[in-house]
Amino acid sequence: MGGSWITVKEQMAGLYAKLLARQGFATLAFDFRYFGESGGEPRQLESATAKTQDFKNAMTFLQSLPMIDQKSVGGLAVCASAGYMARAVSEDHRFKAFATVAGWFQHPETTPLFYGGEEGVQRRQDRATAAASKFTQGGQMDYVPAYDPANPDAAMFFELDYYANPKRGAVPQWKNQFAVASWSEWLRLNAIDGIAERIHVPALFIHSDNSALPDNVRRFYGLVAGPKELHRSSQGSQTDYYDQEPYVSKAVRIAALHFEYAFQ
Repeated sequence: MGGSWITVKEQMAGLYAKLLARQGFATLAFDFRYFGESGGEPRQLESATAKTQDFKNAMTFLQSLPMIDQKSVGGLAVCASAGYMARAVSEDHRFKAFATVAGWFQHPETTPLFYGGEEGVQRRQDRATAAASKFTQGGQMDYVPAYDPANPDAAMFFELDYYANPKRGAVPQWKNQFAVASWSEWLRLNAIDGIAERIHVPALFIHSDNSALPDNVRRFYGLVAGPKELHRSSQGSQTDYYDQEPYVSKAVRIAALHFEYAFQ
């Protein structure tokens, strides 16, 4: 299971894991390196490369367990983890199925739309370069809030109830911090081209037209080489699919059917 960027297992990944477990699946939600209970420095570093490898490492761990059918292991990703897991699935043939919910498929053509155009992207890139150099030389990382709608330098600088609400995403295990060096990989990320074409296992995409980047999801879906299914809805926002009903339960039911079919 994978959640959004700068996330911990107690957020959406853990919720989906619990609900799929009730459907009879063995599920694993874990903290990526640099986050939560996992190790690694600098803390709160969002790295697509590292998270892709962590998904492969999770697969290795699952296949070491005697109760797991090694030929029936797949991945479900919510939000930004969709792009990371997609790369892992495209590179690691041990993944036998793939599903995304409100998948955030980053692409260089759409990234500037969220960050003030090319100028905003370059400004963050320059800060990332300086932060990485500072960390390399002295071991200290620069941080900004992960979420602060009053701070234009925050990773998420727009209103989002999920990260502001202790009853939703602002759980004690989540740290409202973002390593500035993270911008380097995040803003250059292309989670579509050269990845979708190499996915040959059954793939499922659950997405609302009111969620993030619906055109990117359709673009990715169109390029997938193997069996695929797209469940589109006109209901629900991006964060509704993190933890709100009826969106989560419906997504879990559809995902469960997908995995049952894929593992036959």
